[in-house]
Amino acid sequence: MSVRIIVADDHKIVREGLVALLHKNPRLQVVGEAEDGRQAVQLAAELHPEVVIIDIGMPHLNGIEATRQIVAEIPGVKVIALSMHSDKRFVKGMLKAGASGYLLKYCASEELLTAIQMVMNNRIYLSNDITGIVVEDYVQKLADTDASAFQALTPREREVLQLLAEGQSTRQIADSLHVSIKTIEVHRKQMMDKLGLQSLAELVKYAIREGLTSIDK
Repeated sequence: MSVRIIVADDHKIVREGLVALLHKNPRLQVVGEAEDGRQAVQLAAELHPEVVIIDIGMPHLNGIEATRQIVAEIPGVKVIALSMHSDKRFVKGMLKAGASGYLLKYCASEELLTAIQMVMNNRIYLSNDITGIVVEDYVQKLADTDASAFQALTPREREVLQLLAEGQSTRQIADSLHVSIKTIEVHRKQMMDKLGLQSLAELVKYAIREGLTSIDK
């Protein structure tokens, strides 16, 4: 059974090239062509394709908004963005809208065929250049939102937290670190405020979870 595909691109020569490429594969069937985003949404609603190959920069309705509407309208449809743009704003926009693939227009024809096969197998396909952008953005988000002990707490706070988790009293920790009991109490309160925790027991669980100490201690 062939895969039903709609091709959406406002450049006729690009559409014709894509359609010609897809027609060479007997397992693929182009059931519609759209020259703008609004037409792509209408055709998708009428024809219920399995795959929509869509440009981002199109008149009347851009590819990101069109993708969002197509995915909402047709359960299970796979959208592949085929674009000149490698800017991460466009990549993130398409992926958030529900696209299953993102290729740059200069990619080899074989890559498009591979992308169709992969998205039909419920996998995400990204061009190599796009993969780098997505990974970089993901790593940056981890760095920005990481609430691990090594990000959220100071070295001294981590030291105090470990000793607390190992069962030492406030006085024992103060003596060990050569500071006042009041200082340890301040550290404990600051840690609880930073981490949004309400009790010593929660602090201990956090320390174990973050690997500052082990449950065997």
